[in-house]
Amino acid sequence: MFRSLLALAWAGAATCALAQDIPNLAADWKEVEAPPPPPLRTRGLIPVEVASTSLRFGVDPASISIGADRVVRYVLVATSASGTVNAMYEGLRCDGGQVKVFARHNPSSGWVQSSGADWKDLYSVPNTRHSLAIARAGACQNNAPNGSPAQIAADLNAPVDRRFQRGGVNR
Repeated sequence: MFRSLLALAWAGAATCALAQDIPNLAADWKEVEAPPPPPLRTRGLIPVEVASTSLRFGVDPASISIGADRVVRYVLVATSASGTVNAMYEGLRCDGGQVKVFARHNPSSGWVQSSGADWKDLYSVPNTRHSLAIARAGACQNNAPNGSPAQIAADLNAPVDRRFQRGGVNR
């Protein structure tokens, strides 16, 4: 038991020492201008499970991209029980646990850019539950984008026990 505690103490000290040597990437981060939203597609969406809602959510796998700023961008389609379709062009900052809506799509006006949109915390803002579900289901691996857009789409589409086969947190 004592050896286990000693090993844990050494591991903790080593982790703290390493953390001090790693530059604060979030402080040096600069957002690049988001490309315009792609055309809205409602077929071939990857379903996203979001608890406590009557809406059905899906991510367009063809819309997933990772920018030079390491933001995972995608189109999320929300469908109501009556069949009304709305969509959001969002971005996830895996290193900061934040989400931003770049544009919204609604049936009457198409895509409308979100002016003055700010980054919102994934964990404390109630209307970001769908974004948190996407981050946890495959968009983010630890504090970074989950590899490539193809890998993100594959993990979002995989059963829970088959996600993050490359060593992620849900393995």
